[in-house]
Amino acid sequence: MSASTSRRRTGLLAATTAALAAFSLTACQDSPAPRDEGAGAPASSSQTAQSGDGATAKSGGGAQGSDPSGQTGDSADARTRGAEPGAPAPTSTAANGGSHRTKKRTVCTGANTEVTAKQVTRPLNHMLITVTNTGSGLCDLYHYPAVQFGEAQSVPPVFEESKPQAVTTLAPGESGYAGVRLSAADGSGSGGHTEKTLAVSFFDARANGVGPVAHPSLPRTGVHIDDSLRVTYWLTSAEDALEY
Repeated sequence: MSASTSRRRTGLLAATTAALAAFSLTACQDSPAPRDEGAGAPASSSQTAQSGDGATAKSGGGAQGSDPSGQTGDSADARTRGAEPGAPAPTSTAANGGSHRTKKRTVCTGANTEVTAKQVTRPLNHMLITVTNTGSGLCDLYHYPAVQFGEAQSVPPVFEESKPQAVTTLAPGESGYAGVRLSAADGSGSGGHTEKTLAVSFFDARANGVGPVAHPSLPRTGVHIDDSLRVTYWLTSAEDALEY
């Protein structure tokens, strides 16, 4: 073997040995280190959190996005609500029908009521006027009765202290009342005389007279009145009407 050939083989062997040493070092650096459970926990928790977010989003989508019928959650909510918040509630057909069947509210007059006038024993020298709604709808008794005995040219004043807090409203068949003080119980009134006829007129909300006028009957012998004649407002109680 020549000297040159020996040197080439020695150089090739050295190069091969160096390459193998470099490969072994690289392999050792790339191999995973022994697992440390404590060190790996945060990475595992982070991965779990990400996985959990994904699972939560998917679960939430399932809860919101489906129902047993296969509709989406938004659709199911819409079917449950039926309408957007603030939308007017539907009215029943029966209620609408009832409102159409009920006649319009009106003023009580001699046309839609029955009017009676009865003299009472207590209090002395008093009369009770009763108005009963004979119509099919509500009627309002405004203010007080404008009573006219005989040929009187004016109506008597009212007891202002008898004014109610609200208008007396009568449903069909209900009654309202007004008391009349015919004369002073102690005889102090002047201009006393007897009258045998009575007319009762009604007012609207603006205190305008409305008709027709009612003509309740009086006792055959008539009633005694004087200038202390007074009436009450229309009230819902006969007892209240006779307190004045």
